[in-house]
Amino acid sequence: MGKVTYTVILERNKEGGYTVTVPALKGCITQGETVAQSLERAKEAIECYLEALALLGEAIPKDLKVLHLDVADTDEAIICKVTASPDFPKAKGKVKARIG
Repeated sequence: MGKVTYTVILERNKEGGYTVTVPALKGCITQGETVAQSLERAKEAIECYLEALALLGEAIPKDLKVLHLDVADTDEAIICKVTASPDFPKAKGKVKARIG
């Protein structure tokens, strides 16, 4: 499949660091101490999430085109695009993953 790009949201935590969510991938959450570390971990989380979906034979979700944010309780939020390169398992020469 090659590379995939998803929108991620970094929210600064009051105790330091960032929590990162990938809105298109329900439950795909990670964290990091710096923005750079958070983005690297987001890439890894996306890859693992998509590889797991492929192993289960599930469709790979597309990135969201519209994003609604509630930032009432957030001091700082950063929205970025992260490109990942998941290593999809192959079955009899065919990739099991499919774009949903």
